[in-house]
Amino acid sequence: MAELPEIDPVRVALVMPSTTTDLAWSQSLYDSLVELQEAYGEDVIEIAFTENMFNVTDAAAAIRDYANDGYNLVIAHGAQYGTSLFEIAPDFPDTSFAWGTTTNTGEEEGVTNVFAYEPRAEEGGYVTGVLGANLTESGIIGLVGPVDAGDAKLHVDGFVAGVRDANPDVQVNVSFTGSFGDTALAAEAANTHIQAGADVLTGSSQQVAGAIGVAKEEGIPWMGIQADQSPLAPEVVIATVLYDWKPTLLEMITSQQAGQMGGKVLQLTLANGGQTMIYSDTLPEEAVAAAMEAEQGIIDGTIEIVVEPR
Repeated sequence: MAELPEIDPVRVALVMPSTTTDLAWSQSLYDSLVELQEAYGEDVIEIAFTENMFNVTDAAAAIRDYANDGYNLVIAHGAQYGTSLFEIAPDFPDTSFAWGTTTNTGEEEGVTNVFAYEPRAEEGGYVTGVLGANLTESGIIGLVGPVDAGDAKLHVDGFVAGVRDANPDVQVNVSFTGSFGDTALAAEAANTHIQAGADVLTGSSQQVAGAIGVAKEEGIPWMGIQADQSPLAPEVVIATVLYDWKPTLLEMITSQQAGQMGGKVLQLTLANGGQTMIYSDTLPEEAVAAAMEAEQGIIDGTIEIVVEPR
């Protein structure tokens, strides 16, 4: 980690829709927060969290409880929490709140103490799309998505664009399960893709544990996003777009301590270190080289990700 700025002691609370071990959305942020605490010390950063808050009403109660308890920054880690957050935040002007994936800080509602964050998932998606296009032999890639919205949609759009730009003859079959956490549906979708000829798979959200299980059984390469999913199946998880939330968390903390309680939109990109590419050393050198070239092109601006209607 780069040299850390000095910060005053801060209490951070995190409300998550899934678990701290989901190998996806929730774990990626939780792990970054813990790493930040380890870097500064528990006497500087205090952490509290509530997991499995998929029910919005329960999540709202947890958010309000943390604000009542005097936490300086309360993070509602899900796009489903926005309405509740904009109702709660005005009651606690001395508390900063944050949510994502979104660019809405509540300015139109007159809210001034909410940060918004958004992983630019199309960037990592594009890079893995280029990689997948250089790996497939059947010319078919399967993508298991949760819903066609938020960073899941950005990931799909970027992935499809990356495949298209690397090899327009490769077909990407996209399916959405309609769920973030239903591993059985994700497994079913992965099987369907394989039966349709896919020899490379990818997908996002905590549901992908089911899809990765199928990939492992069938020996199909898997490319992940958000958190490191290789512990599930190191032999098939060949690449990961790893989210690093530490720069985003630090910007929220330092902004608040400088007197700006909210109003910023923070993004995780390849250029700012919010996304990091991890490649298996089992991959062909030429495929990794193509992916790394795409990665650098996005960072330096020579590659524009053009999304076409699906």
